[in-house]
Amino acid sequence: MPNLEKKDRLAKSRVFIVEDHPIFRDGLIQILKTESDLQICGKAEDYESGLKGIKQHKPDLSLIDLELPGKSGLELIKKIRALKLPVKLLVVSMYDEALYADRVLRAGGDGYIMKEESPDEIINAIRDVLGGHIYVSEEVSSGKMAGSKPPSRLEKRPLDELSDLELNVLELLGQGKDNAEIAAQLGLKAVMAAAHCAQIRKKLKLKTDNALVYYAVRWMESGAA
Repeated sequence: MPNLEKKDRLAKSRVFIVEDHPIFRDGLIQILKTESDLQICGKAEDYESGLKGIKQHKPDLSLIDLELPGKSGLELIKKIRALKLPVKLLVVSMYDEALYADRVLRAGGDGYIMKEESPDEIINAIRDVLGGHIYVSEEVSSGKMAGSKPPSRLEKRPLDELSDLELNVLELLGQGKDNAEIAAQLGLKAVMAAAHCAQIRKKLKLKTDNALVYYAVRWMESGAA
């Protein structure tokens, strides 16, 4: 009879990476290769291939970037949870955690870590999430019990009033895309993209479309903070 206890000790947690930047994706792979308890089971660079790969490989955990070609990483998380796929989801992103972490957790994610963190901290976050905890930075989780989702912040900013879709539209505006390009990327009609822009402008209390575009570009240049 095989030694089941020994087999359990040697079992590795399977990790699937959804990241469209090759340099960072390859860096994550190299980091994970050095860990005896983790193994890469697949990788993808966009929403569609990410969803397909997670369904196919059935990882224990998926590392997901928020900015992906086509639909966003946030939409990927929502879809995975809607399908009830049994996988832990950890976002690794360059975007401001104070703005996005709550959205990720509400969508069904299990944690959020900034790309600027050290390799050791990324590994710690992966193990924390695999262990059944919610991972966010100390700044976001300050005063909260470990392993529980932090409530929404008391101090609201104008961007907090935007829906997830509106925030995605603002990101694309900041990347220099027009209404037709935004509509094509998000699977909307151009008139709907324009309507979302009008609603964003209203929520941000901006007077003109040009002011909205300027705001979006400056916001993206500042690191989506």
